[in-house]
Amino acid sequence: MNAQATLSAAQARDAADPLRGYRARFALPRDERGEQLIYLCGHSLGLLPLAARDIVNEELDDWARLAVDGHEHARRPWVPYHENLTAGLSALTGGLADEVVAMNSLTVNLHLMLASFYRPAGSRRHILIEAGAFSSDRHAVASQIAWHGLDPASALIELAPPAGEELLGEEHIEACLERHGEEIALLLWPGVQFRTGQAFDLARIAHAAHRHGCLAGFDLAHSVGNTPLTLHGTDADFAVWCSYKYLNAGPGAIGGCFVHQRHVHAQPRTSHSGTLPGARLAGWWGHEEPTRFLMEPQFRAAAGAAAWQISNPPILAAAPLIASLAIFTEAGMQRLRAKSVALTDYLDGLIRPLAPAVRIITPANSARRGCQLSLRIAGGAARGRQVFDGLTVRGMVCDWRSPDIIRVAPVPLYNRYEDAWRFADALTQALQQTP
Repeated sequence: MNAQATLSAAQARDAADPLRGYRARFALPRDERGEQLIYLCGHSLGLLPLAARDIVNEELDDWARLAVDGHEHARRPWVPYHENLTAGLSALTGGLADEVVAMNSLTVNLHLMLASFYRPAGSRRHILIEAGAFSSDRHAVASQIAWHGLDPASALIELAPPAGEELLGEEHIEACLERHGEEIALLLWPGVQFRTGQAFDLARIAHAAHRHGCLAGFDLAHSVGNTPLTLHGTDADFAVWCSYKYLNAGPGAIGGCFVHQRHVHAQPRTSHSGTLPGARLAGWWGHEEPTRFLMEPQFRAAAGAAAWQISNPPILAAAPLIASLAIFTEAGMQRLRAKSVALTDYLDGLIRPLAPAVRIITPANSARRGCQLSLRIAGGAARGRQVFDGLTVRGMVCDWRSPDIIRVAPVPLYNRYEDAWRFADALTQALQQTP
């Protein structure tokens, strides 16, 4: 590494960091000797907020103490439990309070949204996604196409970067819509591409889709809690996300979704025969709370996106998110984003001098990425895997993404400049010791 990029300089940056105190509010993993690991894998699973343990234990205590009465008399009553998450999710997604709801998991929510918004008719039957989309998204989309009696091989358009390039710009999406817009019913796009870490201009994409009569939905799994979002102003039709990555809610935690107000208001409150697109699949938790337990056959929809709920929320899988959202509210997304840019730029600056042995495929422009950097090691996938294993031996926690990418994410809530420095140092050593 550059001789000026010293450990003491990184530690000086940490000492001046106004957000440095938040690190102490998370459980930091250790190796079998009890030594702290350098955790740079928040893009896959966020760390445990220490306060989450107390909140989960409070729910367990209320269950033990109150049993069924906890639905109404727990310290956080279970019937309206999702409302504990609304304000925090609204702030992080830029959706109005009645446009967001915590429920289910990401792919379940994606299926529910596709059931409402993918309505193939006439020549407009196609769904546009990016080539190399996260596998669960592709499975969901392909199966929805097949559910409508269509062939995914012909009705699914997978847009790849130009030959020889790693990244796909908004101009490529716009060009595809110019060519095929009259055939496309719906576009599903990530806020941040999981493999490359590239962030997209969602407003530009939504505008392009709507200009050609297509609906626009977004998978925000790698965006929420990572990059600033303004879903209502972006004019997205719908969006889905998980909360176990940057939102630190734990493995299998409750997910969430956004439905734009125009679709919410287009649906009748007392009928399942709503306007298309947007008509809901329904369950009892989408029924308004005041009359839900009358168990009447007549449906009365809850207000806003909450009407898309199917089942009662999993309390123990939602409780940790309360702790995490409180931290986000206190820290503020604007301050977190500022640190994220500075910290990721710092790590980027440490790694780029290692070229050509390492190539960063994530955009260099901080506005075009979140806190993830995706690295490709010269010499092919086998050598890349050896380098990754060398990083693991040196106490680095990142991940290997087949076929040949190492993903690293310095998360602003709990990562330090020292972590970035130590990773770059370990990478330098691993490269030197890998033939």
